Amino acid sequence: MTEGTEPSSELFDLVVIGGGVMGMFTAWTAAQHGSRVAVLERGHVGDPTTASYGRTRSYRRDYLDAGYARLADEAIRLWSQFETATGAEVLVRCGCMNIAKAAVTPDLGATYATLSTNVMTRIGMPVERATTDDVTARYPFLVADIADLDPVGGLVNLPAVTGALRAGLAEAGTVVHEGATVSTIERDGANLLISCSAGVFRTASVVVTAGHGTNDVLALLPGNTLQVPITKDRPSDAKYFRPPADQRHLFTSDAMPVIAYLDTGIYLHPIVDGLIDAVKIGYYNPPDMPVTDAGTTGIDSISDFIEQCLPGIAGSEVTQVTDVDQCDYDLVADDNFVLGAVPGFHNVFVGVGWRGTGYKFAPWVGRVLSELALREGTIYNIGRFSPARFATSTAVVPEGESS
Repeated sequence: MTEGTEPSSELFDLVVIGGGVMGMFTAWTAAQHGSRVAVLERGHVGDPTTASYGRTRSYRRDYLDAGYARLADEAIRLWSQFETATGAEVLVRCGCMNIAKAAVTPDLGATYATLSTNVMTRIGMPVERATTDDVTARYPFLVADIADLDPVGGLVNLPAVTGALRAGLAEAGTVVHEGATVSTIERDGANLLISCSAGVFRTASVVVTAGHGTNDVLALLPGNTLQVPITKDRPSDAKYFRPPADQRHLFTSDAMPVIAYLDTGIYLHPIVDGLIDAVKIGYYNPPDMPVTDAGTTGIDSISDFIEQCLPGIAGSEVTQVTDVDQCDYDLVADDNFVLGAVPGFHNVFVGVGWRGTGYKFAPWVGRVLSELALREGTIYNIGRFSPARFATSTAVVPEGESS
């Protein structure tokens, strides 16, 4: 415990360490059920250096893994519930479209568009397929041989989410302590004492959603042997394109969906009135696709993609993305989320390793972590995400204390 400080007389049901979107949704979900919650964020909510904040993120169901596709579908349902509960409009329902072009990826049947469509169709998620002529008619700026649209996908308005979470937590009396770096975590019988620059908090349960700082927090747990193999990644390049005024209407979210050509590492977000007045194009290595290069696809940059697939945007004003949309991702060695109990602790839970694709799952992750911390388990099957797969052994619990 920090010298000269005394723990609060209040016993919290839950303390969340990490005020990114996963931690905020965990706290919000718990607070909606009347739990006493505190959030400890070492920086500031909305910090542009973190992965949770920016302008837009896509939400989609087009995964090559049926399990992730189903979870993404469930997350969309929970996003809609969040909108109803808060009165905030956070989803831009523009659809999400995967494209492919034979001149770029000759085996169209082996492209991400086709493979993900096959998965979604098998599990009952209808996809609308456009052929070359359809693409030309509907999206005159685009050149592609197939374009598979999931009409349920789209964009998340990040500022609206952050505002709704802040307002909801404030209304519930949940305090978000910013600039609160955790220094020690000690056992206090069945509870835990957390010391930080904001004071000492006594709590029945802890959730750690600290992103790249997760292992630093886990190292403070007495006897813990879990360290998650997290690495950093970010888009190789990202640019904003502002089309000429007479072409702008083609690229707004009521006309253009989210577009992805993941075989080449390209994704596009449309213009959203009142949120972002430019098309965002990013280039990266998707975590669920093998690393490719120009020798494989002929596209190794945004300019290559525009030349071959998006000639209609070539006359736009171009600026480099240097703001909050150019963030670090937290990748995990086996490309699966890390979500569940910290081995050896009955009341400490962790969520990390979102692979650059996690934001869309935030309401689901928040529900899972809240249920684990406060309801002795979750209704979802999360076995594949168990943190125990990275623990070297089980934490040693001192005699007379609960585990």
